[in-house]
Amino acid sequence: MARFEHTVTVAALDRHWFEEAAGHAVDLFDASREQDGAILLPDGRPIHGLRLLKGRHLQSGAWYGESPEKKDGEDGKGASEAAPEAAPEAAVLREWRPSRSVEVESRVAEEGMSLRVGVRLREPRTPKALEVSLDGHNPEGGSLYRFSGRAKADLHAWWAALERPSSAPPAARAPVVGTAKHRLGKARLTVTPRPAEDGTWRVSVVLSVRGRWLLRPVAAVGLLFARRPVERGFREGVDSAAEEWAELLAELPSLHGEALRAEIADALTAP
Repeated sequence: MARFEHTVTVAALDRHWFEEAAGHAVDLFDASREQDGAILLPDGRPIHGLRLLKGRHLQSGAWYGESPEKKDGEDGKGASEAAPEAAPEAAVLREWRPSRSVEVESRVAEEGMSLRVGVRLREPRTPKALEVSLDGHNPEGGSLYRFSGRAKADLHAWWAALERPSSAPPAARAPVVGTAKHRLGKARLTVTPRPAEDGTWRVSVVLSVRGRWLLRPVAAVGLLFARRPVERGFREGVDSAAEEWAELLAELPSLHGEALRAEIADALTAP
């Protein structure tokens, strides 16, 4: 087994702002309505790039996405007649219970690969946990073209880890854990934050990779020769994620209350 670890320092996200923004976003969607396929916010403005393709709005089994472009001479179809599979990107709503759980599943075909991505958010108004699943395969390939992944972010554990004194050791259990499986091997990724004295976060990312079954010796030999480039790529990936996090925080509005709700509504309706 090969183990890689890298720690970065990132700006902190205010928990109260995050939970307030999540609550406003969920409430806006919960109060939205459908009209001729368009999803309208309470003020009547349509959400940009999102349409109901099939089913009933905010009901289990409803398909959302962008309507396929019409060809010359074709008549438009209503939302109930649209084929979700014909949309460039589409997702099906599995569950909508804003006080308990929201679950969405999307299916995407890209470069010969068929992907199924599931996202589940627990207690969305004050997010408790985020779960993501990924299954992919090439319909024309064998087991070498099949893989899967699972990840869970325990947000309550994340905030608890950041409330510990900066001098305390890291949390014993990583709040974010991801696993990936392939015929040739499997990997496990953990993310653990801790507070720094200046108010920033110190985030440690650990990646463990190993072969599976009889292929373990082969994978071990491969990692022996490829360890340095793999480690370099891992570090660069973590550093790049930290840079993207900084850019994201810089774009977030420092608003609260109705001003923040209005800002989120504007973002949802803007092209």
